[in-house]
Amino acid sequence: MVFDFFGDKKKVIIAMAHIGALPGSPNYDPKGGLSKLIDDVMEDIRALQEGGVDAIMFGNENDRPYELKAPPEGIAAMTAIVQAAKAELRIPFGVNYLWDPTASVAIGAATGASFVREIFTGVFASDMGIWAPDCATPARLRAKLGRTDMKMLFNINAEFAHSLDQRPIELRAKSAVFSSLADAILVSGPLTGQPVDQSGLRKVCEAVTDVPVFANTGVNKDNVTGILSCASGVVIGTHFKYEGNTWNKVEPARVKRFMDVVGTIR
Repeated sequence: MVFDFFGDKKKVIIAMAHIGALPGSPNYDPKGGLSKLIDDVMEDIRALQEGGVDAIMFGNENDRPYELKAPPEGIAAMTAIVQAAKAELRIPFGVNYLWDPTASVAIGAATGASFVREIFTGVFASDMGIWAPDCATPARLRAKLGRTDMKMLFNINAEFAHSLDQRPIELRAKSAVFSSLADAILVSGPLTGQPVDQSGLRKVCEAVTDVPVFANTGVNKDNVTGILSCASGVVIGTHFKYEGNTWNKVEPARVKRFMDVVGTIR
């Protein structure tokens, strides 16, 4: 099935533009400041666009250790960076402030994003403590800000966490669409850069037929064919980096090799 997600694009490839550590987080570089963060992410954007990806998603992946509520300085900085960097974009973009769905919606609405990604539903035991997101607040904020066109991508099995909801993953996915108005369902592996369980992904794809289903982590040129045999698309970050290291810069040759494989699938 083809969804009207980014036009009539089949098998959508969303590439991560990882922003460096933001002000207030332990890894922030105060000497480089926001200017360096903007320059670095714009360099990655250029490589990703030249490689032919379909969309970009900005994320604050290096704001470790992660918080469940975004601090004001982080929201302000990420908004400024995305607003500056989007001048380089020729394709749709989204945002994800880890791990705060309301902040993600606020930043996305302010910067003109086409979509946001976050953990919107469920209860988890996580590296950040007990994690119980509130889906209603960001959904209502999106409506209040007049951005119901901005899609909400629901990551339903969080990285760095274990779901305390014992329902099968496919039922949790189907429930998120029915009760929480998910615009797309994302299935993740246990950590950033770790592959999804393909049997679980397939079960979700079979259960959820009215919105797109994406693989959210660990996609690479060797497993993408199997993943896209059922999924509507993928979110990919680590595989595009030099040496496949999440914290390195995007390697243009890796992007091209991956998109060549995707081209044969399409």
